[in-house]
Amino acid sequence: MRILITGATGLIGNEITALCHKNGIAVNYLTTRKNKIVSEDKYQGFYWNPTTGEIDLNCFENITAVLNLAGASISKRWTATYKNTILNSRIDSLRTLHKGIKESGNSQIKSFVSASAIGIYQNSYSNFYEENETTIENNFLGDVVKRWEEEISSFSTFDFPVATIRVGLVLSEKGGALPEMAKPIKYFVGSAFGSGEQWQSWIHITDLARIFLFAIEQRLTGTYNGVGPNPVTNSKLVKEIAKVLQRPLLLPKVPQFAMKTILGEMSYLLFASQRVSSKKIEEAGFTFDYENVCLALEHIYKVSARTKKSSTAYS
Repeated sequence: MRILITGATGLIGNEITALCHKNGIAVNYLTTRKNKIVSEDKYQGFYWNPTTGEIDLNCFENITAVLNLAGASISKRWTATYKNTILNSRIDSLRTLHKGIKESGNSQIKSFVSASAIGIYQNSYSNFYEENETTIENNFLGDVVKRWEEEISSFSTFDFPVATIRVGLVLSEKGGALPEMAKPIKYFVGSAFGSGEQWQSWIHITDLARIFLFAIEQRLTGTYNGVGPNPVTNSKLVKEIAKVLQRPLLLPKVPQFAMKTILGEMSYLLFASQRVSSKKIEEAGFTFDYENVCLALEHIYKVSARTKKSSTAYS
C-alpha cells in the first residue's frame, strides 16, 4: 500500500507517517516548499501550490489511498486577512487534489479520507453531538468547517469511498494546544478558562493517527468524529495537566473578556463547549488505546520525559 498525504509534515501528519512506516505502508506527500522534498523508497515528496492549482501529477503514481490534512492553523490571531487564509487554504487544497486525481487517471485509489473539525457543532453545555447533527455553529469557525465539508463532498463523484474525520482537541506534547495549556501551569500561573465548565472533546494523537489509518484500511464512507470516548470539562483537563506535571493551581479562573482583549475573536477556541460522541467510529470497529484523559496525559508526559532524558544522555 502507498498513501498520498497532504499536510504530512504537520503535527498529525508526522504521527500518521510514522504509523504508516511502522506498518510497512509507503507514503507520498505534497509540500509547498521544494526544500522539504525528500526522495526515499518509502517516503517520497512532491511539490504543489494549492493557491495556483499547481500539482505534480507524479504524486499519484501507485497510490491506493489519499489522506488530506491540508489547512492553515486556526491557532493564530483571526485578522480579516488570516481568516481568508484559514478558509482558502482548505478549499484550494481540496480543489487542487480533485483536479489532480481527475487528470492523473489513477484508477487504483480505493479510499479518500479528509480531516475536518468539531468546530462545526454549536457551542453548548448540555448537548451531546453525534455526526447526524444538522445545526451548525453560527460563527466564523462553523462557516469554515461547513464550506470545508461541502468541498470534501465533491469527491463523491469519483468511484471510491470518501470519509471525513471531525478532529477534536489533539493531545500531544509535540505541538497543538496541550503545550500552550501546560506552559502557564509549569510556571505556577495556570488556571481554567471562564467558568471552566465548557466541554472539551479531546483525543490522544496516536489514537487520532490510528483512526485516519483505520478509515483508509476499512474504506469507510461518511462522517466520523475524531474524538476520544470521554470528553472532560476545561477545569478537569487543567487539573489533570497540573496533576501530571505536579504543579498546584493557585490562580482564579481566567475571565473571557481578558482573553478576548489579548487574542481577539480567536479566544472563542478557549471557551467553546462541544461535547462530542465517538460512538460511530467505535461501532465501525475502532478501539481506543486511550479512553481516559488521565492515562493519556500520563503517557504523553512519560514518553516526553524519557525522550528528553535519552537526548541529554547522548548530548
